[in-house]
Amino acid sequence: MKGRKILAIVLILTLCTSLLFGCSGEKNTQATTEKPKVDSSEETKDKTEKNETEKENTKLAQMEEALTNQLNPMPELNKGEKIGVLIISLTNPFWANMKSCYEEAGKELGIDVEVMAAPSEGDTTSQLETLDSMAVKDYNAIVFSPIDGNNLIPGIIRANQAGIPVINLGPGVNKEALKKQEGHLDGVITVDFENQGKMVAEDMLKNMPDGGKVAIIQGIPGAGQSEGRTKGAKETFEATEGVELVSIQPGNWDRNTAYNIATDLIQANPDLKGIFCCNDVMALAAVEALETAGKRDGIIIYGVDFTKEAQEAIKEGRLDGSITYSPKIYTKAALLLALKLSQGQEIKEPVYSPLIVVNRDNVNEFDGWK
Repeated sequence: MKGRKILAIVLILTLCTSLLFGCSGEKNTQATTEKPKVDSSEETKDKTEKNETEKENTKLAQMEEALTNQLNPMPELNKGEKIGVLIISLTNPFWANMKSCYEEAGKELGIDVEVMAAPSEGDTTSQLETLDSMAVKDYNAIVFSPIDGNNLIPGIIRANQAGIPVINLGPGVNKEALKKQEGHLDGVITVDFENQGKMVAEDMLKNMPDGGKVAIIQGIPGAGQSEGRTKGAKETFEATEGVELVSIQPGNWDRNTAYNIATDLIQANPDLKGIFCCNDVMALAAVEALETAGKRDGIIIYGVDFTKEAQEAIKEGRLDGSITYSPKIYTKAALLLALKLSQGQEIKEPVYSPLIVVNRDNVNEFDGWK
C-alpha cells in the first residue's frame, strides 16, 4: 500500500513537469514566430525618404540624359587614361565640390584624374603657371576653367603644341584672341550663363508683383560667368515695367566685398526690393549684411551655384533662391568628352548643361542633390 502511494506521487510529479515544459515550449514558439510590430510613423518616414530619393534620381537622370545625348557615341571606358583638370580655386565651395565630383567620376569611368587649382579666385598668374606645368605632363587630355577669358591663352597654346587635347569647361576663353595667336580649343562644355541670369531674374520678379528697385552684385569683371549672368539679369530687369535697376557693382566673388556692397546698397536705397548676386558666396554675404542692419525682411536675395551653404540657407528661409546644374553629371560629361577627344573622336559643337532654379517652394526636392 505504501509503495503504491509513492508510485502515485512520482507519476503526478512527472505529469506536472511535462505540462510545465510543454507550456514553456509553446510560449517560446509563439515568441519566435510572432512578427515585430512596425511603428507606423517610421514606415511613413521610410516611404517619404524613398519618394524624395526617386524625385532626386529622376532629376539627375534627366540631366544626365540631356548631356550624354550631346556626347553620343560614347568613348571606350576603363582604358586607364590620365586626365588633368584645372579649376579656379578651392577657396570657393562650388569649386571644392567640383574637385570631389571630378575625382568620383574618374573612379567611375576608370580614369586617373589629377585636379589642380589656383590659390585664390583672382590669381590669374598662378593659374597660368599651373596650366604651363600641366602642358608638359603625360596627360591624355586637359579640362580647364579659366579665371577670365584671357589669362590661360599662353598655356592653352603650349598644350596645343604638346599635342594634348584641351577642353574648356564653364567660363569661356576669348576665342578671337586665342585664334589670333594660332591656338585652339578641342572641346567646350559649359552652361548658358546669360540664361542663368535671365532665369534667376524672372524667378525673383515672381516675388515682386509690385516691382521696385533691384541691384546686381557681379563677380570679377571680365570673367565669362559674371558677364553673362549680369547681362541676362540686367536685360530682364530693364525690360520689366515698374522695376528699376539702381546698381551694378563688382563683388569679385569675395564675401567681404559683397558684404560691404550690400551694406552700402540698403543705406543708399532704403526701399530696395531685390539683390541678384552672381554666386552664392556673395549672396550669403548680402544676407548677413541685411540681417546685421535689421533690413532683411522684404528684400529678395538670389545667388548662383546652389552650394550646400545656400541650400541650408534657403531651407532656413534666410536666402530666397539660387540656380543649379548637377556638378556630378557636369564633371562626368566633361571627362567623357576628354576621353572621346583622346580616343580620336570629335565634338564640333559646345555641350550645354541644363539649368534648374531652386527656391523656398521646391528646395526640399533637392535633398541629396549632387
